[in-house]
Amino acid sequence: MKKILVIEDNEDVRENISEILELANYQVVAAANGKEGVTIAQKETVDMIICDIMMPELDGYGVLHILSKSPSTARIPFIFLTAKSDKGDFRKGMTLGADDYLTKPFDDIELLDAVETRLRKGELFQKDFKKDMSGLNAFMDTAGDLAELKNLSKERKIRKYKNKNNIYLEGDLANALYFINKGKVKTYKTNTDGKDYITGLFEDGDFIGYISLLEGSNHAESAMVLEDSEICVIPKDDFIKLIYNNRDVANKFIKMLSNDLLEKEEQLLTLAYSSVRQRVAEALLMLEEKLDKDKENAISITRENLAGIVGTAIESVIRTLSDFKDEKLIEIKGKKISIINKRGLQNVIGGFSLRR
Repeated sequence: MKKILVIEDNEDVRENISEILELANYQVVAAANGKEGVTIAQKETVDMIICDIMMPELDGYGVLHILSKSPSTARIPFIFLTAKSDKGDFRKGMTLGADDYLTKPFDDIELLDAVETRLRKGELFQKDFKKDMSGLNAFMDTAGDLAELKNLSKERKIRKYKNKNNIYLEGDLANALYFINKGKVKTYKTNTDGKDYITGLFEDGDFIGYISLLEGSNHAESAMVLEDSEICVIPKDDFIKLIYNNRDVANKFIKMLSNDLLEKEEQLLTLAYSSVRQRVAEALLMLEEKLDKDKENAISITRENLAGIVGTAIESVIRTLSDFKDEKLIEIKGKKISIINKRGLQNVIGGFSLRR
């Protein structure tokens, strides 16, 4: 049963809304003012918030502003109630991230339609879309409430890149979002000695380049394909339009950004505190999870790229892989590596591993 928080200072209106929702088989919790509503939203798990704008102590705008700052409440669908029809109220609410409006007076059908629509869309953005062009189309079509956004989902460019071609370079102007339709991509930074340090590995269904777009800065790292790849290019203006016009899309990319930053933090801690053996073992286990394996259940990666992930010299990686092979932890055929003793590699890492 979905739980809905109703924040309304008028007791009659609050009770009427609660009664309609309960008759429709929703669980309702109610708050008489904005401060009380914020407290409930922060303590309880709710699936939607219906909130009046004009309230004493803390108005609806203040409630939405506070809740949008916390990851635990920022993604909750939010519907404003207002007795006004002034366009300025609507514009201010949408700028803050409101999902919908109901103008008083409204009937029970209007209320239930708004609730069902927002809950349904919220569920769509919680699920995982297929990691191919059909999945991207579904994602964009779900996001495309406005006509121009629907057009965006049908007019994207696919570019083909040969192995070792760069998609963008560190310092380039960030002017597009990139979706990997097919292939593998690494992001990397180059130090003053000309050595590359791999900051991320991506494959079919992943987005890259969005951090710089969200920051409005140049790319802080380079991106290179590791095999012949197909990359879908979404222009910056279209991506920004999606972010600003659709709160669900914005929340989805915020979550991706949070996960990306967490992975980079863990990677830096691994580089700082673990041995080369631990880092190589950690990298192999990560690659097994992150990248598709071939028919022989092997990971295909060059020693140069593996050294870039580990953050050490190629010679050290080769020596460590040879040790792992002698210890019957892995098998090596050319640049293909098969893990034959996963528990053994986990034991090499010991209690240090930060992987989740």
